[in-house]
Amino acid sequence: MSEASSAAVAKPPATTETSAPARPQTGVYGQPAAHGATPVKRQIVCFSFYKVMPEWRRLPAAEKAAHKAAFAAVLHRWNKPGEFLSLTYSTIGTRGDVDMCVWSIGYSVDELNAMRSELMSTPLGGYLSTPHNFLAMTKRSAYQIGREDESEGEGRGAIRPGGQKYIFIYPFWKTRPWYLLSLAERKRLMDEHIRIGLQFPRVKLNTTYSFGLDDQEFVVAFETNFPEDFLDLVQQLRETEISVYTLKDFPIFSCVRLTPEAMLDRLG
Repeated sequence: MSEASSAAVAKPPATTETSAPARPQTGVYGQPAAHGATPVKRQIVCFSFYKVMPEWRRLPAAEKAAHKAAFAAVLHRWNKPGEFLSLTYSTIGTRGDVDMCVWSIGYSVDELNAMRSELMSTPLGGYLSTPHNFLAMTKRSAYQIGREDESEGEGRGAIRPGGQKYIFIYPFWKTRPWYLLSLAERKRLMDEHIRIGLQFPRVKLNTTYSFGLDDQEFVVAFETNFPEDFLDLVQQLRETEISVYTLKDFPIFSCVRLTPEAMLDRLG
């Protein structure tokens, strides 16, 4: 999966569970917004995966509790209505090289830099490494998805997380021959890819673009309450004609969405 869609549009809400901002006006299917419509401001998206050092787990319980509180306070402070959003996930038991994920959505690389600096300046930050970090940006897709819902509103260029329990995240690269195909041929190949994706409405796709910003070309994040749907979706996509143009689509991170406090408590 790569360019199948950009995700649904809206400025990020103040919390991860409740707010539902209005959609901005945009064009459809990768076209510019209509005359007089409000243009969509692209978002900066970052997935940071952290691993806690074993020494931290051996600290006294009271000291660890203070570290968690300071770290959570930064995450809460960087949930700003319409400006910056940070969602938190545990990867305990699903990955051996990382323990947690912070997914941030904002409008400024400088703000992202400042927010991550504050996180790493906390006492817990001194016990963390960052084995994986993916930077990307929203962008209108060139491909028609064919359904107008939160997961496939690809013409809008912004992300509104859906609140599902699980998210599956991975970096993605296409082969160079893919980019030498005509747009018409790429759209033809995408038709089957999109058709299969639409058979799994309980899986919400968020596609972001990393060209020139990071090592990968795309970062894709699939939100769902049904991991079995995501497994079946990926298996079916392996059988599509377009799959021969996939250069790399791993590592894959299976994450459980939690509040900052619950995520940190699962560290030990």
